[in-house]
Amino acid sequence: MGREPMDLAAVVALLLLCFGIAGVASDASDHRYKIGDSVPLYANKVGPFHNPSLPVPLFLHSETYRYFDLPFCAPGWFPLFYLLICMSLCLCLMLTEHVTEIREALGEVLNGDRLVDAPYKLNFLVDLDSKQLCKKKLTKEDVAKFRSAVTKDYYFQMYFDDLPIWGFIGKVDKEGKDLGDYKYYLYRHIHFDVLYNGDRVIEITVHTDPSALVDLTEDREIEVDFTYSVKWKETSTPFEKRMEKYSLTSSQTHHLEIHWFSIINSCVTVLLLTGFLATILMRVLKNDFVK
Repeated sequence: MGREPMDLAAVVALLLLCFGIAGVASDASDHRYKIGDSVPLYANKVGPFHNPSLPVPLFLHSETYRYFDLPFCAPGWFPLFYLLICMSLCLCLMLTEHVTEIREALGEVLNGDRLVDAPYKLNFLVDLDSKQLCKKKLTKEDVAKFRSAVTKDYYFQMYFDDLPIWGFIGKVDKEGKDLGDYKYYLYRHIHFDVLYNGDRVIEITVHTDPSALVDLTEDREIEVDFTYSVKWKETSTPFEKRMEKYSLTSSQTHHLEIHWFSIINSCVTVLLLTGFLATILMRVLKNDFVK
């Protein structure tokens, strides 16, 4: 009889643990958090900063790819540990939900967003000096993928509490070297600077550590220790004005140029397809009239 309460307590504790992992401690929809709450961070996409098809280098252009098309550290190892524990309780789906792609609105789809859970964990007002993200062994193919991306000045884009952030994945050392002697490096450490006001996130910037580099010049297997750090700082900027700097950026003239370029490109495509369809239809009708 004394064992039954203990077994019941263990089951309840396990249920709470599983539900705690599957859910978020606070509701991110109102952008208010308590100390230690997990703030949503989504990885979006990667792509070349200088798009050869456009006259101006921008973050907003057509050539982008999924974030995990490059062999970054993938999320999911932590929930899999508890997956084995909770299988008998039929909680498997809840534990794997957060590694699936995020359901996007129509505007995000048209913008080319491909939101997935990011492997970085940034809890509200919790500073991190140097936290290991993962230790990953890069194959020769992985090294070649990263080197190709670094050569094209690939950037990554993420969203932290609906705030966009960008950063480069690596750099090319060309100084004083011929083309065949260039060195290609991958950034293995990322630092997040987060500004907050009260219980809300106001701004976030990302920096790469120039001293934490991985040499990608040669095709060889490399074991890389990916790390990141987080620093929270208080600001007086109100929550209502946190999107102003992005609004000012998006109102610049070159964004209008890209907008018209996309519209003209779409119109030409539609006209060509309409012409092809009309030609095929006319030939079919002509054959029918002949018969």
